[in-house]
This record gives sequence, structure tokens and C-alpha cells, in this order.
Amino acid sequence: MSSNFTSRPVIVGRNGVVTSSHYLATLSGIRVLEKGGNAFDAAAAVGFSMAVLEPHMNSLGGEVPVIFYSAKEDRVVVVSGQGPAPQNAKIEWFKAQGLRLIPGDGFLPLVVPSMVATWIEILKRYGTMSLKEVASFALELAENGIPMSSKLRDYILEYKERFLKEWPTTAKTFLPNGKVPEINEIFVQPELANTLRLLIEAERSASEYDRIAGLEAARSAFYEGIIAQKTSEFVQKPVLDASGKPHQGFITEDDFARYKVKFEEPVCVNYGEYTVFKCGPWTQGPVFLQQLNILEEFELSKIGHNSADYIHLLVEAAKLAFADREKYYGDPEFDHVPLETLLSKKYAALQGNKIDMNCASDLPIEGAEANWEFEQKGGDTTHFDVIDKWGNMVSATQSGGWIWSSPLIEGLGFALSTRAQMFYLDPRRNNCLAPNKRPRTTLTPTLVYKNNKPFMIFGTPGGDQQDQWTLQFFLNYTTFGMNLQQALDAPSFHTLHFPSSFYPRRAHPKTVVIEDRVKSSVIEELRKRGHVVKLTGGWQNGRLTAAVRDFEKGVLLAAASPKADDGGSTAYAFGW
Repeated sequence: MSSNFTSRPVIVGRNGVVTSSHYLATLSGIRVLEKGGNAFDAAAAVGFSMAVLEPHMNSLGGEVPVIFYSAKEDRVVVVSGQGPAPQNAKIEWFKAQGLRLIPGDGFLPLVVPSMVATWIEILKRYGTMSLKEVASFALELAENGIPMSSKLRDYILEYKERFLKEWPTTAKTFLPNGKVPEINEIFVQPELANTLRLLIEAERSASEYDRIAGLEAARSAFYEGIIAQKTSEFVQKPVLDASGKPHQGFITEDDFARYKVKFEEPVCVNYGEYTVFKCGPWTQGPVFLQQLNILEEFELSKIGHNSADYIHLLVEAAKLAFADREKYYGDPEFDHVPLETLLSKKYAALQGNKIDMNCASDLPIEGAEANWEFEQKGGDTTHFDVIDKWGNMVSATQSGGWIWSSPLIEGLGFALSTRAQMFYLDPRRNNCLAPNKRPRTTLTPTLVYKNNKPFMIFGTPGGDQQDQWTLQFFLNYTTFGMNLQQALDAPSFHTLHFPSSFYPRRAHPKTVVIEDRVKSSVIEELRKRGHVVKLTGGWQNGRLTAAVRDFEKGVLLAAASPKADDGGSTAYAFGW
């Protein structure tokens, strides 16, 4: 196979590009651009469409951290898009129940849904269109049906018995007539369609003369109306969870009404001619920056791409950065996070000096609950990127509300996010549970400047692996001269040394998961250095998407990884 091989072409356009992990969601964004919408309008359209197309990955009841560049304001902005713990969710309650961990399913780990409010607030401040204009495609998909994908079908098949025995509201939609839909069978979600229509109707009733008033009416319909009421009532009926007992949820109508979207400043570091921007330590995003700082001390181009030294170095840098994540990261409104120190070049140099190039380190694993046998589950998240002709850039990682993690809200057609499982129940630690606090999420979109100009956006599903796979993609492109698609296609790897962010917080000391396209001689050398290497499929890790604004050539570029999907990841361009 030629070294210039790519799984698909890089997409090039002049007036806009959209890339996502589902071709129909990408199409929804392109449609909005074609109608004159900007990147913010298009991203909202993709977000709502994704909630219909991949309910095993995200939903209207989920969350969506967003990072974007506003051409009008000439600045980078972060939107937290992460719902907090309910007011009644307290460590003391869990301790009284004898629980050391927050279960990963059921109602106990529910957080306030933030996705709908996030896109509506972005539309209000930066968009140009109504909710109807950006969400009509999603409504069409829910009402008229989508082709059943193999991945969604796999999840329905895996959880079929639970749906039938415990979650009848989910079975009603995802097991029509008690059967698992076939691949490519047209699959409809009428209750979800009704929910989308309710929001659009609320907007219409208030928006005759004022777009903003209409958007606010739609937000109120979700957070202060029948949707909040139905949700709070539904979670009062206990369901069985991973603790082995049934529990009701903490969320109330007041939690919905109190929720406000946060617009924040990004955090960033310089790396050569690049400035890399991430969301704050309420995400794992700063680990990307910490890894970059450590690696800046090494001549990566001379070490060689995916050589034993290269993989060893990146794995050891990741161990150091993620150890800091476990100790320090959390919602900065509640936890003291020494980010200035963690992102300093001086600290990075000290960290880099700890790396022994001949031996895999055995850093202490703080927060891990068990060392279980190796297992791997596909990412349960979506990501998408949009650039428009005005230079606006939006990168969003949308997740939560998985159909296999909590039951569909009766009559509404979507599930709620179980992101509170990421909190600790030790009050002495950062990222411990507290009312109205954001859990330290794994969701982590990225935006990059080159020579002080907005240049690139990218991201991926993949839980704790997101800032390992995206780091490799970034280095593939910027250090090793690959084009956008080659950088996404290249074999990747990740360490599982640190505890998972997800219940039951398993850790796998010294374990490195590597796609089997990497040379066998490299694998053998890594094992000699003490790494526990686990091989996975050659096109397995991540569903990255990326988009670039090439100032020199005056074009926009976009690409989507073919990994870990069933052919759905697609990039489109608008206007040549």
C-alpha cells in the first residue's frame, strides 16, 4: 500500500465545510450553509440531527462542550455545555446508602440536560436563524425515519432484554413490535419528533417579530414547561442500576429552571508556530496541552513516526498528564485547579525529565477502583466541525443521554445523561460530587491558531482516549507533514494506565492499546520496555473529524476518519 494512500479524499471548498460522524448530519449542516446560515447555525443543525441519528451516542438529554472562533469578535470562546449535578445530589446520601461509586446507569448519575440550551444560546448570540430553520431536518429524520445503522442495531440487540423487562419506554421506540429493527430498515422516533415539534411550536408562537424571543420561548418550553415537568415526574419512579438496587433520580423541575449556559475563556499553550485552545479543567482538555508542553522538549521528527521510541514517549507523557488530571482537574467554580502551574513550560520540563526512554513507568494510580481484565467498548459520543465563508469555526463534542444508560423519558423520546458517574464521592478530592457542580467531563473539542490566525478545529468520540488520539492526529499533520486525511487514517494507540472516568473506574497499569497496523518489531520492542501491549483492529481507534482554514491558498479543508464506524463519517464542502 502506498504511503500516500488515504481512505477517502480531503474535501476542499470555498464557502464552507462540515464534517461529522454521520453523513446525514453533515448534510443537515450543508443545507443550512446553502440557505445562507453561518457556522453557528450549521453546527446547531448538525447537533440536533445527531441526537436523532445516533441515540446510542447522544441525545436531546445530553451535553455538548463547544469551542469556537467568532470572526466578528476575532476571539476564541468556550461554551461549557455541561449540565451540573442536581441540587439534591450529595455525597452524604450516597455514603448513607453504602455506595463508594456513583453507578453508571439508571437515575442516580443523571445531570441536568444541557444540549438544547447550549445550541439555543449559541443561536441567540452568534447565529442568524430560527430553531425551526436549524432543527427542521432533525424533525424530518425523527418523523419520517432514518436507515437503521449496524452500530445502533448492535446496541439495541445487546440491551434488548433490559429494554423489554425494565425499560418499557425504551422498548416502545427501539423494539417496535418487540423486534430488533434490521439494518437499513426505516426507523422512526415519533415521540422524539413530537418533542422537537413542541420546541418549534413554542418558538413560532413568540417569534412573529423577534427571532431572539422565539428562541427564548423554545428554551423555556424545554426547561420551564412540560418537558421539565414530565422528566422530573418520570425519574421519581425507581429503576434498577449497577448498584444492584432500584433508585429514583434527584432531578427536579427547579434544576431545569435554574440551568444557565456558561460562556467562558479558553485555556491555551503555544507549540512552535501554533497556539492550541481547549476548554477548561471541567473537561479533560488541558491534558492535551500538558502533553504538548512535555513533547516540545523532544525532537519528534527525528524520533520517527510510530517508532518504538515515539510511541513510548507519547505514552509516558500521557501517563504524567493524566495523573495530574486525576489529582487536580474539576469544576473551577468549586475546586482549586493550579492550571497556571500545570500549563507552564517550566513544569513541563520537570515532567519530561521523569521519562525513562528505556522503561515503562509505573506511576501510582490514584482513584482506580480495580484492575480488571482488558476490555474495550466503542465510543459513545459524537463530534463535528464547521467552518463558514466568513471564517467562523465551530468544534463540538456532543454526548450523553445514551439509550443503553438510562430509560427514555415517557412521552418525550429521549434519555438523560448519566455523566455524574464521573464524580468522586471523596469530599477531600477535586471533582467530588456537589450540588450544581459540573462533573469533569471527557468531552474535549480543540481549536488551533497558526501564526496567530484561526487555522484548525478537530475532535473525536472516545472517552478518556480523546486527547490521546487527537494529539497524535495533530502531530501527524503538523510535525510529520501528512495531509488532513492521512493524519486521520494513520495507526493510533493509547494508554489505559490511569483510571477510567466511567463507572466502575477501572485502570490497567502499563497497558497500551495499539492498532495492529503498527510494525511487529515496534510492538516487540515496547513489550521489552515493560509495556503491556494489547492489539486491536487496524482501523479501530476513534472517529476523528477535522477542518482547516488554509489562508495561503484561500480554501477550506475537511476530513473524517473511517475508523470505528460503519461508513457514516463524512465531510462535505459548500460552494466552489
